[in-house]
Amino acid sequence: MKHFWVVGTDTDVGKTFVTTLFLRELQKNGHAVTPYKPVQTGLVADTEQGHYQDTSSYKDYSLYSLDNDSLSTYSFPIAASPHYAAELAGQQIDENLLLQTIEHLKTKFETVICEGAGGLYVPLHSSTTRTLLDVVEQSKLPVVLVASTKLGTINHTLLSIEALHARGISVQGIVFNQFNQTPLEQNNIDTIRRFTGLPSAVIEANRTIESFTDVPVLEGLMSNDV
Repeated sequence: MKHFWVVGTDTDVGKTFVTTLFLRELQKNGHAVTPYKPVQTGLVADTEQGHYQDTSSYKDYSLYSLDNDSLSTYSFPIAASPHYAAELAGQQIDENLLLQTIEHLKTKFETVICEGAGGLYVPLHSSTTRTLLDVVEQSKLPVVLVASTKLGTINHTLLSIEALHARGISVQGIVFNQFNQTPLEQNNIDTIRRFTGLPSAVIEANRTIESFTDVPVLEGLMSNDV
């Protein structure tokens, strides 16, 4: 299996949900796989130590124990764009360290699923124009794009795909998340499919990770050499 990114058209479109689904489906198929969230923000202070939702999802739903040190490089407590969260924490993100970590994980695991933060153009620094898209490009890995199905998704999705293609980044497919089965949303999906011709999967609204036990919803994307 290949290593790949799960990126989104925006924040809160379901990247972690989709990453966790890929993790479980690949594990069920016997693959040695790790998720990797280079930068995560937003400490959830519901326990004495608190936790980060993204990496907690990986650990909670993984079918076997994960190496905590392999899951993330930077964790910032404030829920904000990586550049601002890092600034507030008095730190600076080193994208070279992120790329080195990805290369190291590739030697240890059959599949590394890298999850983006926010959308493609989220900044990494407060003093440069480096973005997540630069890291994705330099990693030379393909991507799966997570998109919503609501009004506005046609523009957001097509612009994201255009930005990826302009950098020579392979888009393996699209996951349409939180589909409420309205005619408008179905037309949005059909229109994006018509414009892109990319393989895709659709996840209905209010689904849980556990509800996919018998239905490999991402199987079509995995068979597309993801």
